[in-house]
Amino acid sequence: MAENPKPVLRFAPSPTGMLHIGGARTALFNWLYARHAGGTFLLRIEDTDRTRSTPEAVEAILNGMTWMGLDWDGDVTYQFARAARHREVAEKMLAEGKAYRCYATAEELTAAREEQKAAGKPMRYDGRWRDRIPGPAEEGKPSVVRLKARQTGETIVHDVVLGDVRFENAQLDDMVLLRSDGTPTYMLAVVVDDADMGVTHVIRGADHLNNAARQLQLIEAMGAAVPVYGHLPLINGPDGAKLSKRHGALAVEAYRDMGYLPETMRNYLLRLGWSHGDDEIIPTAQAIEWFNFDSIGKSAARMDYKKLDNLNGHYIRETADATLVAEVTAFLAREKRTLSMTARQRLESAMPSLKERAKTLVELIGGAEFLFNDGPRTLDAEAEKLLTPEGRGALAAVLPALEATGWASAELEAAARAFAEGTGVKLGQVAQPLRAALTGKASSPPLFEMLALLGREESLVRLRAYAA
Repeated sequence: MAENPKPVLRFAPSPTGMLHIGGARTALFNWLYARHAGGTFLLRIEDTDRTRSTPEAVEAILNGMTWMGLDWDGDVTYQFARAARHREVAEKMLAEGKAYRCYATAEELTAAREEQKAAGKPMRYDGRWRDRIPGPAEEGKPSVVRLKARQTGETIVHDVVLGDVRFENAQLDDMVLLRSDGTPTYMLAVVVDDADMGVTHVIRGADHLNNAARQLQLIEAMGAAVPVYGHLPLINGPDGAKLSKRHGALAVEAYRDMGYLPETMRNYLLRLGWSHGDDEIIPTAQAIEWFNFDSIGKSAARMDYKKLDNLNGHYIRETADATLVAEVTAFLAREKRTLSMTARQRLESAMPSLKERAKTLVELIGGAEFLFNDGPRTLDAEAEKLLTPEGRGALAAVLPALEATGWASAELEAAARAFAEGTGVKLGQVAQPLRAALTGKASSPPLFEMLALLGREESLVRLRAYAA
């Protein structure tokens, strides 16, 4: 195989569940390096486990990648569809004496493992068919194809993250390449696919490190090019334990549904195990320019949800108003909610104020609900407390002063202030009932700006509904 002038990287998830945070970070690191180096980023769905792979999981992976903005080059490769190619490679190694047929039954292998366990030895295949030639007794019997692995010396994984990792070959048994029904194993499929796709860099989770030693022996037997390996440390929860459901959301789509922006997730996941000095806010374009393998940490990273919230608040404030309207519209569409054109226009007009107050899209939407439809508001518990008989009376008293204005925000504020001064009360005693009636909540973007934005007619409908 000719050497690739540019790097080729891949993300190869198994479709047995959602795209999790750890997988998303792996995809991100591969994507960033490919974009940094002007290389290729491929997506391969490793669906060889037919009992656990589901179309729903495939869709969740594709949706998660798309939402994260991690675009891949070319078509998605589905590993199971290449089974014939995987078998072809195994049969070739069999013909070359680099693999062999093993006729050991499940019962025999179980008994051997029990003996090893009882003797305090590692449980692995004992090589009983490695140097045997099948005779007439084996004809027609089921068999698997195993790699004839090296039994002496060591296999060294040259890892760009962890450094050189050494494995004694005596500890690596002859792994199965083809099952007794002729289907290829995951280990065979991965190596064949990487070779055929010209993958130059295999960057994946540290849980695959042991696989690398076995796969290197298979690569050697195939005569394929050895890729650059990099194994990423795990992501832990805030308490330092392995990230699990008890720490909160694991799937990328859950973070989307909690109101985080794709740009936030790219920045946050980048900083979970990669650093550039003391920089915390690293926009994607800057990440592509800076990304390298040298700055990947060797120890596990910890989730910090407060930091994630603060980072998301930053990106919400930095995002263009029209873009945020599109994000909110898409978010609501996933909940089967549709915004009218009037609501979108109001939302964009109010966005400069709304986005200063929100750390997630959920918070932003919560603060903007009063803009989405017309008519009197349903009061939340805090608004109810403001619209006591006294509050409703203040509302009724100030209405004539507001009705006499031209309904610009400055005029409305001046009228409310003059009314408060004239009646000897604080402005808040007037403004709070106004806010509660206008929005149904005790807090909102600047009151008088919102009155002007909603317009005279709509505002008065809402205010009169709660005026005593």
